Amino acid sequence: MSSFGKLVRKSNTSLFWCMQSLPKAKREAIYTLYAYCRHLENIIEGNMPVQEKEELLTAWHEELENIYEKKVPKTNVGRKIYKNCMRFKIKKQDFSEILKSALLDFPKPLQAPDYETLKRFGYGTMEIPLYITLRIIGDLPEEKMRTLASSMGEAMQMTNILKDVKEDALDGHLYMPIEILKECHISDLKPQNAITEANLSCAREKLAKVAEKDFKKTQELLFGLKTKQTRPLKFIYYVYRRYFDIMRRRGWEVISPKPELKLKDKLSIAFKTFLDK
Repeated sequence: MSSFGKLVRKSNTSLFWCMQSLPKAKREAIYTLYAYCRHLENIIEGNMPVQEKEELLTAWHEELENIYEKKVPKTNVGRKIYKNCMRFKIKKQDFSEILKSALLDFPKPLQAPDYETLKRFGYGTMEIPLYITLRIIGDLPEEKMRTLASSMGEAMQMTNILKDVKEDALDGHLYMPIEILKECHISDLKPQNAITEANLSCAREKLAKVAEKDFKKTQELLFGLKTKQTRPLKFIYYVYRRYFDIMRRRGWEVISPKPELKLKDKLSIAFKTFLDK
């Protein structure tokens, strides 16, 4: 499933352009947050032995302690977090939640998790990075930041599950919650078998209804903000909405090829975002 870090890696030119309205210190802090997310993903998805991956991921618990106890961080990413992010009073717990969620999908990939586990996974992989971004931007009260990050994070997560279902299955993942799979009478939970089930479209349609509700709530919250500093999040919203609309128009029974946005599409979205008032 595509994550927050992957979105930034694939959209870096156009998304970073949208960030130019932010002061340099805020831009650097957000870039550092994205680098942390990508760093964890690179460890998990890399070709090194599982034991070595476990050691590197476990070491990040100590690294976060070093950062927040004002000791010298051991990693380049850790030093950047200390330098660029601490001024924005981001809690250690928030960085820890990103790490904890990544570990839910490692070393054994998630396969038909219950909905509660899926929500915990999305909390750290989507919601918390969005919340930290909003905190760095710094224009909203705490409750509104949490509410916006929650609705937008879930919309992104559900869109990713729908978009990447075949690709994920080939990698041994099945992120669709078991409750929905059972409702749609999908009994074979092996990823590559589940995606060939005739009722898969039923499960995808149910997930789409969840995403649609969250997109609507996100639009109400995000586009009610009269600030240029929210452009990066509006860009992300437009990108995910475009992916979702492509899938909705062609039908939830179609899983391949997955929707793709070309560079010109992302630049067009970036331009639209830049013109938003």
